[in-house]
Amino acid sequence: MSKKRTSLTQYLVEKQRTDKALPAELRLLIEIVSRACKTISHSVSKGALGGVLGSLEQENVQGEIQKKLDVISNEVLLEANEWGGHLAAMASEEMEAIHRIPNRYPKGEYLLMYDPLDGSSNIDVNVSIGTIFSVLQAPPSASGRDITEEDFLQPGHTQVAAGYAIYGPQTMLVLTVGEGVVGFTLDREMGSWVLTHENMQIPEDTQEFAINMSNVRHWAPPMKRYIDECLAGKDGARGKNFNMRWIASMVADVHRLMMRGGIFMYPWDAREPNKPGKLRLMYEANPMAMLVEQAGGMATDGRRRILDIEPKGMHERVSVMLGSKNEVARVTQYHLEADQA
Repeated sequence: MSKKRTSLTQYLVEKQRTDKALPAELRLLIEIVSRACKTISHSVSKGALGGVLGSLEQENVQGEIQKKLDVISNEVLLEANEWGGHLAAMASEEMEAIHRIPNRYPKGEYLLMYDPLDGSSNIDVNVSIGTIFSVLQAPPSASGRDITEEDFLQPGHTQVAAGYAIYGPQTMLVLTVGEGVVGFTLDREMGSWVLTHENMQIPEDTQEFAINMSNVRHWAPPMKRYIDECLAGKDGARGKNFNMRWIASMVADVHRLMMRGGIFMYPWDAREPNKPGKLRLMYEANPMAMLVEQAGGMATDGRRRILDIEPKGMHERVSVMLGSKNEVARVTQYHLEADQA
C-alpha cells in the first residue's frame, strides 16, 4: 500500500496537472464511471437481502438469459454517464444498439463501452464478478452529427483508457490511461477509492494457466498441444509443473494474473466453428488487452495482437489468450506453426 492515502481523484488530477497525460474531460468521465462502480458494488454486496439475485425471463442481444443484476448494473452506468457532458454515446454488451446522449444533455467527445457485469453465472453463488469498461475518442468526422455505430469500430490500440472493477472480498478498480496500470481499493467506510497498487506488472514467466478444461475435446490442435505440454509437468517438454485455475469470470481470472502472473485463454471452439471465439472484442478483449499490455504482458487471438484487430461489428467475438508474455508468445507460436503446416 502507498505510504500516503492517495485517492482516485488525487491520482487523476496529478495525471492531468503534472504529467499532462490526461485531459480534464477524460478525468471527469473516469470519476463518473468509478462512482457508478461503487453503486454496483453496493447492490452486489446486498445479494438476496436486496432482492437482486436470480434471472429475468428475457435474453440480451447475445442470446443469454439476463440476470437481475445485469440489468441493474447496465441502468446504473447509463444513468450515471448520460448527463455528465463528457460523452457522445455509449455502448453496452447488454444492448443491441448504441445509446446516444439525449439532446437535453450536453455532449462530449468520448465514447464509452462496457460490460456492466462480467461473470453473470457466478452472481447467485457469491463468486467474484466485475465491470469492464473502455473509452475511445469520437473520430473528428463525427463533429456536428449524430454518432453512429461505425464511430465505435476502432481498433483497440486507439483506446484512451480502460479498466475494470472487481467485486470480491475487497472491491477494487484497476485502471490504465496509457501510462501503466494502477489499482485502487474501495474504502467502504469513507466511500472513496484509495490507491493501493502502483505500477502493476505481470511477470514474463508463469506456471499457472486459466482455461475451461471441460472443452478440451473441442479445441484446435495447437491449443491442445499447448495444454498437453502444461499437463505433462516437469517430466514433459516444458520441464516444469503447472497449476490450473478457472473462475469462469473474466474479471476475476484476469485480476489474478494481474496480481501474480499467469495466462488466461478462451480459444476457438469446434461446436460453433464459424465463431472465432466467445468473448466480445469491444467490451471484454480490447480493454483487458490494453491493461495487460500496459502491465508488461501480451494479448493475442492466437495469431494477431488483439489491439490491432479492426472490428467489423459492435458485438464481434474473438479468441483470447493473454497474460504473462512468454506463455502467450508460445501458444501464439503454436497456432502460427499450425497455419504454416
